[in-house]
Order: sequence, then C-alpha cells, then structure tokens
Amino acid sequence: MSGALPAPSRARAPFWELKDLMLMVVLGVVFGFVYWVLVQAWNGLAILMGPAGDLAQHVLFGGWLIVAPIVLAIVRRPGAGVAAEVIASVVEVVFLGSPVGPSLVIAAAIQGAGSELAFALTRYRRFGWAVFAASGLFGAGLVFFYVAFSAGWYGQDVFALRLVLQLLSGAVLGGLLAKVVVDALARTGVVDNFAIGREASARA
Repeated sequence: MSGALPAPSRARAPFWELKDLMLMVVLGVVFGFVYWVLVQAWNGLAILMGPAGDLAQHVLFGGWLIVAPIVLAIVRRPGAGVAAEVIASVVEVVFLGSPVGPSLVIAAAIQGAGSELAFALTRYRRFGWAVFAASGLFGAGLVFFYVAFSAGWYGQDVFALRLVLQLLSGAVLGGLLAKVVVDALARTGVVDNFAIGREASARA
C-alpha cells in the first residue's frame, strides 16, 4: 500500500500560506488599475454607441469579474475570489477616484461571491471551461439585480436586454477569458509553487 497522499491533498495545503495571500493582494491591486482602465473604455464605447450608449457598461461588464476566477484557479482557497474583487474595488475607489464611489465595494463583494459560487459548487476541485463560464455568468447575474435596484432599471423596456448582455459578457470576459489567462500563466511556470502547479505535478 502506497503512503503517498491523494492528489487533491497534495494539490492544496490545509491552510492559507503567506504566498497565497500575497498573490491575492497583488492581483487585486493590479486588477484595480485594470478595472479603472475599463471605466475609460466604457466611457469611450458609450460615446461610440450613441443613443444606446447606456448599454455599453453591460457589454464590458464581464471585464470587472476577471480577477476572482484567476485568483481562485491559482490558489484554490475559499473566499479568495471575493477578497480579490473587494481589494480591486478599494483600489478603484480610494486611489483612482472611481465615480461609482464606496458602493462599488459592496457591488464587488456581491459579484465576487457570484463568481466564486461556481467553484464552490465543485468544492474548488474543477477548473474547466464550463466552470469558468459559469463563474462569469453567476457573478454578472448576481450583481445585476443589486445594481438594477439602485440604478432604477426595473420596469424599463430594455431590462431584459441589459440582463442578457451582462450575462453574455460575464461568461465570456469574466469567465472564458479568465481561463485563457490562467492557462497562459500556468504554461510560463510562474505559478508552479501554488496549488495550480502542485496539482499539475500530481497528475504528471
């Protein structure tokens, strides 16, 4: 009988490690700046879309979800996705002067929870394309209804269109694109010392 531990146990240490926390914080800060750039893209797209410019935010919305699945896929720790989104939102509000204000932190926690739900349902053991797509879908969908209330979207003729655009953007930009980024990082070897690298070694 072999004394080797099963792959899931080797792939993820039982407790948070300092390097996991550091990576989560660093990526949260980096994507806080990325999200601020997205705000500028949103403003530009809104101008290009003319009368339909108010829908530009939904077209790009998935981009504001991307850090959660990236961090989760690398460190594989419950709560990492929510925390990374909140850190990114704090950077936007405190350091970059987001026009949304402090309410952005609440929205970030909600969308982070939605993004993380897809991974939680697999007990943080599945990281395929479908799970990433579901992550973006859940994150976009959950926060949509929160923002819809504060923005007064309920009852609008374009309410359903807003929702569909945001869900599609979430699945593509906040889910599938995150998977592309994670796979690219894994190929470089820079995340080999994290759970994602240990799991790959366990399968080899």
